[in-house]
Amino acid sequence: MRSSPLRGIVERVLLGAVLLGIAVYAGDYLSVKYRIPNNRDPLGSVQVEKYYAVKQKDGKLEYYFDQPEPEECVQSLFPHFGDRPCWYVTRHKKKRVDL
Repeated sequence: MRSSPLRGIVERVLLGAVLLGIAVYAGDYLSVKYRIPNNRDPLGSVQVEKYYAVKQKDGKLEYYFDQPEPEECVQSLFPHFGDRPCWYVTRHKKKRVDL
Protein backbone atom coordinates (compact mmCIF):
# COMPACT_ATOMS: atom_id res chain seq x y z
CA MET A 1 0.00 0.00 0.00
CA ARG A 2 1.30 3.44 -0.92
CA SER A 3 1.21 6.34 1.51
CA SER A 4 -0.04 9.64 0.23
CA PRO A 5 2.45 12.47 -0.42
CA LEU A 6 0.45 14.71 1.90
CA ARG A 7 1.05 12.33 4.83
CA GLY A 8 4.82 12.48 4.23
CA ILE A 9 4.73 16.30 4.20
CA VAL A 10 2.70 16.43 7.42
CA GLU A 11 5.10 14.01 9.13
CA ARG A 12 8.11 16.11 8.11
CA VAL A 13 6.47 19.33 9.29
CA LEU A 14 5.60 17.77 12.66
CA LEU A 15 9.10 16.35 13.06
CA GLY A 16 10.56 19.77 12.23
CA ALA A 17 8.31 21.47 14.78
CA VAL A 18 9.30 18.99 17.51
CA LEU A 19 13.01 19.38 16.72
CA LEU A 20 12.66 23.18 16.69
CA GLY A 21 10.94 23.07 20.09
CA ILE A 22 13.69 20.89 21.52
CA ALA A 23 16.37 23.21 20.12
CA VAL A 24 14.70 26.32 21.57
CA TYR A 25 14.32 24.69 25.01
CA ALA A 26 17.95 23.47 24.96
CA GLY A 27 19.21 26.91 23.93
CA ASP A 28 17.15 28.53 26.67
CA TYR A 29 18.53 26.08 29.25
CA LEU A 30 22.14 26.60 28.14
CA SER A 31 21.76 30.39 28.21
CA VAL A 32 20.58 30.19 31.83
CA LYS A 33 23.13 27.61 32.96
CA TYR A 34 26.14 29.32 31.36
CA ARG A 35 24.88 32.92 31.79
CA ILE A 36 24.83 33.71 28.12
CA PRO A 37 24.99 36.57 27.04
CA ASN A 38 27.57 38.61 28.94
CA ASN A 39 27.57 36.73 32.25
CA ARG A 40 24.09 38.00 33.15
CA ASP A 41 22.41 36.96 36.38
CA PRO A 42 20.03 34.13 35.40
CA LEU A 43 17.89 34.54 38.53
CA GLY A 44 15.54 37.34 39.46
CA SER A 45 13.03 38.14 42.16
CA VAL A 46 9.43 39.37 42.03
CA GLN A 47 7.20 40.47 44.94
CA VAL A 48 4.26 38.07 45.15
CA GLU A 49 1.10 38.59 47.21
CA LYS A 50 -0.05 35.32 48.74
CA TYR A 51 -3.55 34.84 50.09
CA TYR A 52 -5.35 31.89 51.59
CA ALA A 53 -8.88 30.79 50.65
CA VAL A 54 -10.43 28.90 53.56
CA LYS A 55 -13.72 27.10 53.00
CA GLN A 56 -16.12 27.62 55.89
CA LYS A 57 -18.69 25.12 57.16
CA ASP A 58 -21.51 27.01 55.45
CA GLY A 59 -19.73 26.61 52.07
CA LYS A 60 -18.53 30.22 51.80
CA LEU A 61 -14.91 31.16 51.27
CA GLU A 62 -13.03 33.40 53.64
CA TYR A 63 -9.82 35.04 52.48
CA TYR A 64 -6.73 35.77 54.57
CA PHE A 65 -4.04 37.96 53.05
CA ASP A 66 -0.34 37.58 53.80
CA GLN A 67 2.44 40.15 53.42
CA PRO A 68 4.01 40.31 49.95
CA GLU A 69 7.18 38.26 49.76
CA PRO A 70 9.84 37.85 47.09
CA GLU A 71 9.68 34.82 44.83
CA GLU A 72 12.82 33.68 43.04
CA CYS A 73 12.40 33.32 39.30
CA VAL A 74 14.58 32.52 36.31
CA GLN A 75 15.25 34.97 33.45
CA SER A 76 14.24 32.65 30.60
CA LEU A 77 11.38 31.57 28.36
CA PHE A 78 10.77 28.27 30.14
CA PRO A 79 10.93 27.11 33.78
CA HIS A 80 14.33 25.79 34.88
CA PHE A 81 15.87 24.60 38.15
CA GLY A 82 12.46 24.44 39.83
CA ASP A 83 11.76 28.15 39.32
CA ARG A 84 9.12 29.73 37.14
CA PRO A 85 10.15 32.27 34.46
CA CYS A 86 10.19 35.90 35.63
CA TRP A 87 7.95 37.01 32.75
CA TYR A 88 5.28 34.60 34.04
CA VAL A 89 5.67 35.49 37.73
CA THR A 90 5.44 39.20 36.88
CA ARG A 91 2.07 38.59 35.20
CA HIS A 92 0.80 36.39 38.06
CA LYS A 93 1.76 38.30 41.20
CA LYS A 94 -1.19 37.04 43.24
CA LYS A 95 -0.90 33.49 44.52
CA ARG A 96 -3.99 31.77 45.92
CA VAL A 97 -3.58 28.89 48.38
CA ASP A 98 -6.71 26.79 48.94
CA LEU A 99 -7.07 25.34 52.42
